[in-house]
Amino acid sequence: MTIEELIVYGKKYIHKDQVILLLSSLLEINYFDVFKDLNKKLEDDIIEKFKKLVEGIRNNTPIQYLLGETDFYGYKFKVNENVLIPRFETEYLVQKAYKLIKDNFNDNIDIVDIGTGSGIIAITLKKLIPQANIAAVDISKKAIDIAKENAKVLNTDITFIEGNMLDPLTKRYDVLISNPPYIPIGDEVDISTSQEPDIALYGGIDGYKFYREIIEKLDKIFKDKILIAFEIGSRQNEEIVKIIKGKYPNAIIKSEKDLNNLDRYIFAMIKK
Repeated sequence: MTIEELIVYGKKYIHKDQVILLLSSLLEINYFDVFKDLNKKLEDDIIEKFKKLVEGIRNNTPIQYLLGETDFYGYKFKVNENVLIPRFETEYLVQKAYKLIKDNFNDNIDIVDIGTGSGIIAITLKKLIPQANIAAVDISKKAIDIAKENAKVLNTDITFIEGNMLDPLTKRYDVLISNPPYIPIGDEVDISTSQEPDIALYGGIDGYKFYREIIEKLDKIFKDKILIAFEIGSRQNEEIVKIIKGKYPNAIIKSEKDLNNLDRYIFAMIKK
């Protein structure tokens, strides 16, 4: 079969964008280069791998898990069923946090990423701020193992810590950044999302469990001041602001929207 014939085959079962993404990955070429030689004949093993991947997508397995990788902030990260699939919204969290860090701190600062998963936030920030000392925490050993692999491949020196939220931390930080689980237990998610680990999705009965825990234990891990950068659910802004103000009434808090104009981020500067 040629590339064009395989595209026609794939489009019978899955979206065209998924077809091209699969082919670009299998052929190890740029997404748009797939169209440069549509008459090229493909090896049988490529054809069989492609068909198996198409079947996996039809069975609602996320394409990122099938490929074993995903793009984030211009870098390729390894992912599997033990970690949350990185979303574009989290790229903006990193981008905005980076700007606030540059505006308020020098480069030689201490940053901690809580619930690191595949390590995307910690590793990307290290790429942006090479002088920063960055730690990344996750309760899942399997997630930490994936994050360590990503850090090695991307040549970044991150301190990975296995443990629950802030509990294993023994030093103090200038910045805490986190995209914690925030879906309320019992809420429905789409079939594809349901394939991701529950531990990375659900944030207690009301979705605020981990925000409360972070704010409650924050005193023990920051210096004179700390920047908090949270990704949040689109209807959680008001309650999370209340949680922060309840503990730190003088906190300077800014909420931000995503590209869909939904409340998605909270940034708070807290001083002792």
